[in-house]
Amino acid sequence: MSIQINKNRKIELLAPAGNFEKLEIAVHYGADAVYLAGKDFSLRNFSGNFTLEELNEAVQFAGRAGVKVYVACNIFSRNSEQGAIKDYLKSLFEIAPDAVIIADPGILLEAKSIMPGIPIHLSTQANTTSYKAANFWKNAGVTRINTARELSLKEIKEIASLSEVEVEAFVHGAMCISYSGRCLLSNFMENRDSNHGMCCHPCRFSYAVVEQTRPGEYMPIEEDNRGTYIFNSKDLCMIRHIPEMIDAGISSLKIEGRMKGINYLASTVKVYREAIDSWYESSSGYKVKDEWIEELGRISNRGYCTGFYFGNMRETVPNYLDIKPATERTFIGKVIGSENGNIAIIQVRNKLFLNDKVDILSTKGPAKHDTIIRITDAQGQQVNFAQPGSIVNILFDNKCEINDLIRKIEQ
Repeated sequence: MSIQINKNRKIELLAPAGNFEKLEIAVHYGADAVYLAGKDFSLRNFSGNFTLEELNEAVQFAGRAGVKVYVACNIFSRNSEQGAIKDYLKSLFEIAPDAVIIADPGILLEAKSIMPGIPIHLSTQANTTSYKAANFWKNAGVTRINTARELSLKEIKEIASLSEVEVEAFVHGAMCISYSGRCLLSNFMENRDSNHGMCCHPCRFSYAVVEQTRPGEYMPIEEDNRGTYIFNSKDLCMIRHIPEMIDAGISSLKIEGRMKGINYLASTVKVYREAIDSWYESSSGYKVKDEWIEELGRISNRGYCTGFYFGNMRETVPNYLDIKPATERTFIGKVIGSENGNIAIIQVRNKLFLNDKVDILSTKGPAKHDTIIRITDAQGQQVNFAQPGSIVNILFDNKCEINDLIRKIEQ
């Protein structure tokens, strides 16, 4: 079995956009496409999401930047929702996103009828695990599948070779402990339907064992001083294996994280953008850069693994200790404008001080080390610090671009 890789058609980098700010960050740092959702009918109801008016604005904004927008409508629907879903799909058709992401066969049939010409992408929730299943969905009108999380790269390569749909796969981010994300723990524990976007993430809770006749006595299973995390998976990180994913015939590399912050989003999109571009520039001379590994290590994570991709069961063992490597950087602000080159207008997110050592996360190359030389407040007065929520002018040695992030280097 062999797959011909077309170097004139780059593998797509697909980024999450939980709100408009995240959309702007994803576009700034180089995403080829974003996935987002309206206020209803997706699996991340707490990520902010978009009103219909905002969805229209998002599609127009991304289109001007040459970035595609895929709208998630990937719940498993109930009888009572059919009318509202039909109305929602009609509204989406008017907005004309580049694709709609669906898991439920009933919604798929409705979308085919209501949204002719809008491509349909199949969510990982649909559990596509074979090339025959992929071809079934192709015949049902699907143009792309997001493969089940449980597949190896070998299996994904076979699907890409033996089916006629595009293949999308996750490259980075949190992994659910349940089969392709179809979990019911949240339903039972908090009465929040995980397959309707209300998941409370019980797999991240700390657990202990209690014997029935000894209430209040919590017996450890295996733990550190924070508790026991028996369902807590490590995070997926495939930065060392971009060539293998390209070789598998994957069309799109998907970053997980619509509910995560812009610091996470900026770092992941930037790193994977650089890695993909580097391979296409010279596949024979491609190598993983230390700066990519270091950058991904600076964002919050539960320890990294390669998931199911290489069939190594040790990679999918739960992270019992909930290890989160200590960050070396604290996100303190976003650039929203500039004056005279190296004076940046900063929207402050965490308290910052004069003479703080910082780095500037730009779109190209390693983060630039710098120092806060001067802070000027909204009244034009020089100050020694700035509080979260304020907007200040900061003098740096380096130039900044709008949407660059500023992070404090911890001493």
